[in-house]
Amino acid sequence: MISKAVRGNDTLGALRYLFGPGKANEHTDPHLVASWDGFVPDPGRHPSATLEQLRDALDLHVVQYGRKINKHVYHRMIRADPDDRILGDEDWAAIARRVIAAAGIAPDGDEEACRWVAVRHADNHIHILATVVRADLTQARLRGDQYSVEAELTKIEREYKLVDLSDTRTREYRDAIPKRAKGSELRKAQRLGREGTDRDRLRTAVRQALAGAADEEEFTARLAAKGVLLAVRRAPSGDVTGYKFALPTGGESGPIWFSGSKLASDLTQPKIQARFALGVDEPAFPTPDARTWPADGRHRASTTIERAYPAFDDDQDAARAEAVIRGSLEVLDTLAATSPPLSRKELHQAARALEYTRTAHTRAAGADLRAMRSAARELLHAGPSTGRGEDSTAAATALTSLVLLAVVIAKWHAAQGHRHQADAARAAAGHLRAVYTRHAAKPIAHLTLEGRLLPKPDHDRQADAVRRTLPADQATRLLAEENWAALAATLAQAEAAGHNPTTLLTNAAGRRELATADSPAAVLTWRIRRDAGLPAPAPAATPDELRTRAARARTTARTPGTPATAVITPPAPAAPDQVRRTR
Repeated sequence: MISKAVRGNDTLGALRYLFGPGKANEHTDPHLVASWDGFVPDPGRHPSATLEQLRDALDLHVVQYGRKINKHVYHRMIRADPDDRILGDEDWAAIARRVIAAAGIAPDGDEEACRWVAVRHADNHIHILATVVRADLTQARLRGDQYSVEAELTKIEREYKLVDLSDTRTREYRDAIPKRAKGSELRKAQRLGREGTDRDRLRTAVRQALAGAADEEEFTARLAAKGVLLAVRRAPSGDVTGYKFALPTGGESGPIWFSGSKLASDLTQPKIQARFALGVDEPAFPTPDARTWPADGRHRASTTIERAYPAFDDDQDAARAEAVIRGSLEVLDTLAATSPPLSRKELHQAARALEYTRTAHTRAAGADLRAMRSAARELLHAGPSTGRGEDSTAAATALTSLVLLAVVIAKWHAAQGHRHQADAARAAAGHLRAVYTRHAAKPIAHLTLEGRLLPKPDHDRQADAVRRTLPADQATRLLAEENWAALAATLAQAEAAGHNPTTLLTNAAGRRELATADSPAAVLTWRIRRDAGLPAPAPAATPDELRTRAARARTTARTPGTPATAVITPPAPAAPDQVRRTR
């Protein structure tokens, strides 16, 4: 169950809403399920009872108090989880009494307590409306009421066998998740036909500007390129004490500003400056041809991501996990900014889902965060991807690494008992799988056809390499996969290029998390193609060409080697939104 309280000054206005049709005629059969004395006439069931009479009864002690009280109305909603069973009026009445006691409005056995009613106008929730002046004409002590109510809701969920949401009531969860939009913000977005609220859109824009940025100057420039307004708060000494962000509205009322803390706990000025203080590795590409950089950046990002998997081992602390999750958000935001338009929406959704997997109150491990931010910066410098040829296979490689990272994050949170964070990580993995399918479909099809055309001796030799390298159960599963033909073709190509298939398999399989992959054969295919530097898959060769290639492989030394190449340091990139590249 979830519960939230608001305060106000209009008792009658609140009652009109509770007993009215709702903002979209969603209220059905509004009626009382409980009250302070159990004998209050119900305007929802008794025609002779009026809202004004109920208002007067609730406000009696407020009037007797004789002095103005700011926000004397206490309005608390209690909503069941969508997966909970439907509760009856008697159940909701008992829950209302327990919650109102925990809040301090009407403690058990207190004859001088405040007046309150509980209204039900839908199957899955009730509203409690109370006034905060007690019968002894003192005001109720409500300090910390939210924490007390949530502790009581945890007991109620367990007693009534409802969905247990206790993992969302920790301080760590509250501080880690993005700050939720208010009802007025949601209604404004709906009225204007926007997908997200101003707060959500602003948070996304700030994260995208921060992704891979080396310092405040670059961050500020990228905010300006996105049209985000930035205001810097300064102390009398001149020291910067905070950031405020806004989107231009063009209206007479002007922009609506949000401090970094009102967007997310890691977007405050001190947290952003801490990222810059860690430093970031400047990218260096192996060739001066900028057309190869998007593929190079994605291949190297995938390697960095795979090196981050151990951060979620059982013996690691939450600091490493937090560092990798924060860095992964930057990688995803940069990947989205530099990917073809068809992939951007899913990548944005994956990044926004991953925001809900963060931990809090941990100082992110510097080395892990720097490594991931450096990968994001390399993607930024690499520039936009065409989504074709080498770019597509490199993207598929990076996406398989990200899918496995999301799966690892989900497993880690599940082991910690964090159900909602685990669900968010699974949602992110789902979005990433959708993008992966878009990038991988054509190259996998080419490789599968080539693998099926392999001569039997070559096919059997690659299968033997798999059996020698992997545990028996993994090898059996892999050889039975539909994608096994694509892996066989990749191993044959690597062998023809002078690599040892067994060595490549050993290295690729040793990078962890293979067992959690949807298709281990596909994961190994992309890892091996990256490690061996194989070109993008092309339409399958003819059987004669394959036999020639196999013959060359049997006469070619199989010791891997790579020629020395110059390292090219790229210039600082333009803002991703302003870059256009054609090939």
